[in-house]
Order: sequence, then C-alpha cells, then structure tokens
Amino acid sequence: MLGHCDRALDTARAGTRRWSIWVPGRVELLGKHTDYAGGRSLLCALERGFCVRAAGRKDALVRVMDVAGGGRFEMSLGESTPRTGTAWEGYVATLVRRVSRDLPVVKRGVDLAFASDLPQAAGMSSSSALMIAVFIALSKSNDLRSSEEFRRMVSTHEELAAYLGAVESGEPYGRLLADVGVGTLGGAQDHTAILCSEAGQIVRYAFIPVRREAIVEFPRRHTLVIAVSGVIAEKTGSTQSDYNRVSATVRRLVDAWNRETGRHDASLAEAVGSAPDAAERLRAVTQRLADAGVTPEFARRRLDQFLCETYEFIPAATDALQRQVMGELGVIVDRSQELAEKLLGNQVPQTIALQRHARELGAVAASSFGAGFGGSVWAMVPDSLAHHFADDWGAKYRQAYPGLAARSMFFTSPPGPHALQW
Repeated sequence: MLGHCDRALDTARAGTRRWSIWVPGRVELLGKHTDYAGGRSLLCALERGFCVRAAGRKDALVRVMDVAGGGRFEMSLGESTPRTGTAWEGYVATLVRRVSRDLPVVKRGVDLAFASDLPQAAGMSSSSALMIAVFIALSKSNDLRSSEEFRRMVSTHEELAAYLGAVESGEPYGRLLADVGVGTLGGAQDHTAILCSEAGQIVRYAFIPVRREAIVEFPRRHTLVIAVSGVIAEKTGSTQSDYNRVSATVRRLVDAWNRETGRHDASLAEAVGSAPDAAERLRAVTQRLADAGVTPEFARRRLDQFLCETYEFIPAATDALQRQVMGELGVIVDRSQELAEKLLGNQVPQTIALQRHARELGAVAASSFGAGFGGSVWAMVPDSLAHHFADDWGAKYRQAYPGLAARSMFFTSPPGPHALQW
C-alpha cells in the first residue's frame, strides 16, 4: 500500500523528501456511547488501517489523494468557509480548517496519498483515522513537536485525542472556541483508541478528560474475528439523526440536572459522581425532561444503559480479563449487548443476528461495536480456531442475509499498535 501511495505522489509531482504514517482502525470491546458522557471504554486497535505517504510543501496547499478510489481533494490552510464533498473530503476539510484557526503556527501544507484495507462505514472509525492521518502529516510538515504554542495546548497523546475529538464534533477545547464539525455529536473514544492503544493489549479509558485507567493483556492464545454486516454505519442523513438523538439526550439530561441543582457538571459521569444519591436524583430528572425528540422514557433508558455500561459491565469485564476467566467475560458482554438492543435502541437485525451467531458457534464473547445503526460485530475466539470460525460465521450470516453477502466481510485481527510515523 505504501508503494501505491508513493506512485500517486510521483504522479502528482510531490516532493521527494517523504515520510510514512500508519493509522489503524479500532474496536470498542465495551463502552457503547459512553465517551461523550464522560464514561469508560475498553478499547484496542486493529491490524487494519491507513497506510500514508506524505511530503511537505513550502506553500499552504493541502493535497490529499485516495489511491484506491482515485479521489483528490485540495484546500489551502487558512480557508474559513466550510467545504462540501464526499464523506472523506468533509472530514479532511473540517480538520484543515480547524487546525488552521487553532494553530497559526501551521503555515506549510502537505501532499498526502493514502491507501486503506479498513472497511469504510463499518464502525471501525475509518473517517476519524483519516483525520488523524492528515493531522500527523501536517504536524510533521510544520514540526509541531518543536512548537511551544502547540505543546502548551497538547502535551500527551490523550490530550491530542481529546483535541481531535473536539475538532470532529465541533466542540470547544480548553480556551479554543467551538467550530463547525462533521455533524455528529460524538466524543474522543475513536481518537483515543487510535492514538493510545498498545499491541497485544486492551486499554481502559475514561473521558472528559481523557485518562487511562488500566491496561490488560489480551487473553492468551485468543484473537478477534471481525464481522462486517454490510449495513452501512455512515453517520450521515437519517443515521446521523439517530446517532445524534442518543448523544443529545445525554447533553439535555446534564443541562436539566445543572439547572435543577445549580451545579456546573461538564458530563453525565461528573453529575453521577457528585453525590451518593446522584444516580437516583438523575432518574427523577429524566421524568421532567421533555424536549424535541427526547421523551422521559427514552432519557431514563439512556441513563440506565450508561450507568450499567460504565460502572458495572466495564469494571467487571476488566476484572474477568485480568483473571483470564473467559466464561465470566462472555456473560458480561452478552449483558452489554442486550442493553444496547433494549435501552440504546441502536442495533439493527443484522448486528443482533451476528452477535447471536457468534455465541452459538462458540465465541468466548461477542458484541456489536461503534455508533450502531449498522456496522460490525467482534468475536473473541481461540486463535487456533479463528479462520474456521470466520468461515462458519460468514456462511451462517450469508445464509440468513443473502442480499448482504457481497458487502459483508469476515477477518481476524489481534490487538494492533497505535498510530505510527516514520
């Protein structure tokens, strides 16, 4: 893939002083819709992702080339008007515009060509990964590591993940004002997994602010099998509205809580931690919440799912992983999947079927992941059986949903490394 990227840069007559970037996709083992609420997630990176070759420029032009699709996007640093285009172009434009505004030290553009073996719109954060790749390229082109201005703003990988999450969602970051994002009201989970994961490990993070709570060895002699349902999980159109309804409910609940209590909690997790009886008081607040698209019933379900996922399932799963007790882990993950279906309401029949099929075929644990409303499912299986399991899982799914056979995909991946540059 890097060779294909180099040839694309040669064709574009880019500079010969080049560097390479690897940005992986990610799997959220647990942590469904918890990050923007200040909750927890169990995460790892995939061994699939974006290979990038980049060359610095002396002017302010940013040129990004899609090797496989043939697409090409150009934009100058300093442009303030939001750009439209394909889905990936919109993410790149959002990143370039926001970084230009936030970091005046970024004055030199970059030529960048990318190739990817990561399924798109499948819940593995392909769009966030591309944004991160462009940021890393601009950072190298402008030597941001040597910038005192940048180091004051971002000094750790966790802070960078939080910043790039704010760029994507359009949120403010520290003293930096909000801007137009990509249209989704998300958090920093994807960016944290991509920038802070460790090969062969599962990392546990909490959010707002981003902070590592634990790192656990991935179960010995096991691997992940990933099933791509073929149901597009792109955060646009009606799917974006569904996703934003789930996240907006949390924001409205926190706003109502702050109005009633006189507090200024920045997240649902902060509100929950403010007093021993805060969870019950928040449940009472949900009954008085009536807003566009949000009913008291949905707000109560959303709160209950967050509480269980953050304070029950993830600590229990961490403990089971540390003790390598696979039976307990499977039960915990099944419960998380059940609440995603019943309380979050972000599952489709295909992801539900894939999770059930995986358990029937003997997976230690299995769950959907990502924003939902389509996407993918992970299964943890003994690595000696992984390829046979993937074949059987795929055959069972394609028999149930023949119309999605061409778009579905099944592959294995142990936890991989975080984003790299060389």
